[in-house]
Amino acid sequence: MNAPLSTQQQEHAFLSRLGERVRAWRTEHGMTRKQLSVASGVSERYLAQLEAGQGNMSVLLLRKVARAMGVSVERLVREDNGEQRPIALLGLRGAGKSTLGAKLAHSLNLPFVELDREVEKEAGAPLGEVFAMYGQDAFRRFERRALERVLGEHPQAVIATGGSLVTDPGTYELLLERCRSIWLKAAPQEHMARVIAQGDTRPFKGRAAALDEIRKLLDDRDRLYGRANAVVDTSGKTVRQSLADLRRVIA
Repeated sequence: MNAPLSTQQQEHAFLSRLGERVRAWRTEHGMTRKQLSVASGVSERYLAQLEAGQGNMSVLLLRKVARAMGVSVERLVREDNGEQRPIALLGLRGAGKSTLGAKLAHSLNLPFVELDREVEKEAGAPLGEVFAMYGQDAFRRFERRALERVLGEHPQAVIATGGSLVTDPGTYELLLERCRSIWLKAAPQEHMARVIAQGDTRPFKGRAAALDEIRKLLDDRDRLYGRANAVVDTSGKTVRQSLADLRRVIA
């Protein structure tokens, strides 16, 4: 059993999460630290310390930053108890979400949920047919309902999400708000090799430039995946090595 964190360790973890939220917001909105400094009236030096997890800002300074970001102070400083929140794995197919997610859930004695399978339950049809019969917009509605149901049924779980969930703003915001999110990152070549090894080339089937398509998807979604609480790079690693990295991140 792990020893409880000391007060100093808890404070450091809290400040680190606070810094991550500010940095992720800037990345998402394409704002430089200098621009946020001008908008908030808080010096770049303070913002740099805040994002580095070394901030010890007064409430009034933090209020200025929150106002400039257009978010509440409560959202910035909310307490995160990772042990009591679902763990959501993000990334393209082939990143290792299903393989690592199942092993992580087993090691933590938690339920493992593949969100795509829950979408199929909502729609009453296999995933490929959901797109064919109902279209993209309907799929997004099924996905949102599936996520809401899973979060209601499982206060603690490991959830492997669909690769494109991050492109739906409302559903992604819900996931970020309710889960501890981890981006499983891999090189394009590894994504491709793993998908082929699984015998599944959806949605790349019949496309000669499949690898280029994966590169483009990763480029297009880099900023979105980057909003996750943490990143684990699975490139060039065995399942055991990646699982150890993942466990270190959630510890």
